[in-house]
Amino acid sequence: MVYILHLETSTKVCSVALSLNGQVIQTVESNEGAYVHGEKLTLFIQEVCEKAQIEMKDLNAISVASGPGSYTGLRIGVSTAKGLCYALGIPLIAIDSLTCIYEIVKANYSNSNILTVIDARRMEVFSKLFSENGAVKEEIAATVIEETTFEQYDPLVVVGDGAEKLKEIWKNRKVDIVEGFCTSAIGQASIAYRKFLASEFEDVAYYEPFYLKDFIAGVSTKNILNQ
Repeated sequence: MVYILHLETSTKVCSVALSLNGQVIQTVESNEGAYVHGEKLTLFIQEVCEKAQIEMKDLNAISVASGPGSYTGLRIGVSTAKGLCYALGIPLIAIDSLTCIYEIVKANYSNSNILTVIDARRMEVFSKLFSENGAVKEEIAATVIEETTFEQYDPLVVVGDGAEKLKEIWKNRKVDIVEGFCTSAIGQASIAYRKFLASEFEDVAYYEPFYLKDFIAGVSTKNILNQ
């Protein structure tokens, strides 16, 4: 039996899942619209193990959404995964966040090109485009969205937390915007199991998230001394 713990923190959703031989058996997640990963991630990990009636020592591996996405969320998810892998002596598996989204929705849109997107602020998204047979048509990129972006792939299904802001600019195209989608750790299960069987692991000591873009901290407009 292969138990794999899955962590998803690349967006505002904090999601933890547990799989057995590639099949999800427990999930705990929060979509409160605010970043709660630092508060809830370890609690969710404990909860999924308790629900499955297993102990942490029973885990065979941990998978994590590697990015791109929220800088803070990715840092928390990856550092937590690395810490657990080191403490338990088990391997780390990384899966890009946009492929995780595709894995969740692919069965519902099997005859369509699927564009997975994560919000990157303003009119920019992190994107990855898959053909109807699952082949990657456009690799991961930070994409500035314009009226004709990816037009050559229409009709197109767009899914992810960056999808809804494309609705207006692409309103005259053959595009299906999937509304209300929340990413989830369940999208990692099948890929993580395949990677486990193939021993496709990351170096726990040196692995870093795939940020794609440099982190830019917000600058306060308020004088530090209130002057």
